Amino acid sequence: MSDAGRTPGSTSAPDPSRPVPPLADPAAFPPLDLTRRPWAGRQVTAGGVTLHVRETPGAPARAVYVHGLSGSATNWTDLAGLLAGRAAGTSVDLPGFGLSPPLEPRVWTPDANADALARFLRASGDEPVHLLGNSLGGTVCVLLAARHPDLVRTLTLVSPAVPDRRPDPRRLSDPRLALAMVPGSPGRRARAALAAMGPRERAEQVLTLCFGDPSRAPEHRIVEAAEEIVARGAMPWAGEAVNGAAFAMFAGWLRFGPASLWAAMRAVTAPTLVLWGDRDRLVSPRRADRTVRSLRAGRLLMLPGVGHIAQMEVPDVVACAVAGMWDAVDAGEWAGDVARDGKMRAAPRVEQVES
Repeated sequence: MSDAGRTPGSTSAPDPSRPVPPLADPAAFPPLDLTRRPWAGRQVTAGGVTLHVRETPGAPARAVYVHGLSGSATNWTDLAGLLAGRAAGTSVDLPGFGLSPPLEPRVWTPDANADALARFLRASGDEPVHLLGNSLGGTVCVLLAARHPDLVRTLTLVSPAVPDRRPDPRRLSDPRLALAMVPGSPGRRARAALAAMGPRERAEQVLTLCFGDPSRAPEHRIVEAAEEIVARGAMPWAGEAVNGAAFAMFAGWLRFGPASLWAAMRAVTAPTLVLWGDRDRLVSPRRADRTVRSLRAGRLLMLPGVGHIAQMEVPDVVACAVAGMWDAVDAGEWAGDVARDGKMRAAPRVEQVES
C-alpha cells in the first residue's frame, strides 16, 4: 500500500453535532508487515467456554477481536500487530469456527455466541476490553455490549451484519451456490462442481467477494486462507457451523421491535466506532447511517474503494481510526453523532485508500 493510503483524513467539514472520528498519526505505528504470519494460537477454557485464541503481546490494555461468518482469528493478524503498542490482542475463533469446538448443545445463534464470549471474557480478565467485531462478529459484539456493558471499554464495528434483506446475487462468492439449492439434476451438477473446487480457488473467490480491490490481498494471505479451508474441512462440525450460523443470522434479520438488532444497538452505552467500506457487497453501505443513528455514542467513517473486511484489506487505515477512538475516549473527548434534528449528516470519509 502506498504512503498515500496510510494517511487518511476527512473530506467533510467538522459538524459539532456529529464529530468526525479522530485519526491517530500513522507515524505512531510500526511499519505494516505484510509478511507477518498469524499469531500463535492455543485453546483456552474460561467460564465454562473453550475457545481457540491467537494472542498478540502488547501494552497492558486488552483488545478482543471477533471474526465474521466463515472467518477465524487470523482475520485480525495485521491489525492486532499494528495496535499491539496500545493493547495486547486476543483474537478468538467463535465456537465451531477456526479451531474452536462448538458449544454443547450445538447452538449457532449470535445470541448464543455473545453469551458464550461474555462468559469467557468475564472469567479471563478483570478489566473491560476494547471489543472489535467484523460482519457476524459485529453482531455478536453488539449483543454482548448491550447485555454486558461492564465488559466493554470501547466497541469497533467493521461492516457489522445488520439486517439487510435485499436480494442481490453479488453477495454470492459463486453463482452456483444458488443453483445448488435447486432440486433435481441442475442442483446436483452445481453441488458436484462446487465440491470439485480446490482450496486455492475457494480462497480466491472469498477474497474477491470480500475485498473492494482484490489486488490488495497479499499472496501469502491467499495461501493461508487456502490452508485454513483445508484445516476447516477436517472438522466434523464445519459445514453445520457455517450453515447454522448463516441461517440464525438471517433469521435474526426478520426480528422487529424489542427483539431486533436495532433495539440491541440502542442499548449499547460504550463509545462505538463504525467503519464501512463503500464497496461492501455483503452488507450494503446504505445501512451504515442507520447503524450509527441507532448507537448512543457512535461515529461513522466510510472507506472509499474498500470492501467487507477492511481490517484485512487496509489494516493500517483501520488502525489509525481505532487508535484515534481509543485516544479520544481516554481523553474524555468522544461523543455521539446524532444531529440535533435527529438526522444524520454525510458520513466523513478518508481521503483515499490506494494500493
